[in-house]
Amino acid sequence: MGVPTIGCACAVCTSADPYDKRTRPSVRIEYDGHTVLIDTGTDFRQQALRENITRVDAVLYTHAHADHILGLDDLRPLSFVLAKEHGQPIPLYADAAAADTIERIFEYTFAKDSKYPTSAKVHLHRTTSDPAAHVTIDLFGAKFERVPVQHGPQLIAGYRFGNAAYLTDMNGIPESSLPLLQNLDVLILDALRRDPHPSHSTLDQSVGLVQKLKPRQAYFTHMSHDLGHAATNASLPAGMQLAYDGLRIPFEI
Repeated sequence: MGVPTIGCACAVCTSADPYDKRTRPSVRIEYDGHTVLIDTGTDFRQQALRENITRVDAVLYTHAHADHILGLDDLRPLSFVLAKEHGQPIPLYADAAAADTIERIFEYTFAKDSKYPTSAKVHLHRTTSDPAAHVTIDLFGAKFERVPVQHGPQLIAGYRFGNAAYLTDMNGIPESSLPLLQNLDVLILDALRRDPHPSHSTLDQSVGLVQKLKPRQAYFTHMSHDLGHAATNASLPAGMQLAYDGLRIPFEI
C-alpha cells in the first residue's frame, strides 16, 4: 500500500526519516545502454521522474496484482520514443495468467480494434502457460531466468539476471527453484512485516531464506509500515539490509 499508508498515523508513517517513504516496489536494470524494468507499479510515473528514466527497452512482469502493473499506461511517452527511434514497440513479458489480466485491465491498449491511436506502443509476449516453468528470456545480450516462487495460493515469477535475483511478493520458494538461486552476489526479496501473512514472507522467514541461499548481500523489499528503516536495519545480521527508494546496486549481468 506504500508508506506512508493512507489514513495511518503510526510511527513509521509519520517518520521524518526519508528512508521510511516507500513507493511500490520494482527495479530498473541498466546495462550496455539498455533499461529493463521488472514491473511497472502504481507509482511508476513518480519513480521514472525521480530517477530520470528517459527510455525503457523491455519490461518483465512478476504477476498481475495492482501494485505491480497499474503503471503500465505511463510507459506511453517512453514507448513513443522507442517507436520513433527504432520503429518498434516496447516488449512486455509475462506468463499467460498475468498477461490475460493485463490485457483485460488495459483493454484499450491491447484490443485489435482499439480506437485510441495514442495508446502505449507495447507488445505483450506470453512467456509460458505453466506457472512452475523455468524460462530464459534473452534481452540485449543478457539472460533473464524466470524463477517460480509461491505467492499465497499461486506461483508467480521471480527473476535471476547475472549474479543478481529479484523475488518480490513471495512466501515460499519451491525446491525446484533453489538451484536457480545459488552463487548470488545480490538477492532482493520480499519481507513484508514481522507478523505472519498468507502470501508474503515475514522478516524472520526472509532472514532464514538468506541464510539458506547465502548470497553475498541481501536486500529486503515490499516492506509495510510495520518495519521502520533504521530500527529494522539495526536488528539484521551482517550482509542483510532493507532496500529503499532510489537504491543503486552494482552487479555483474
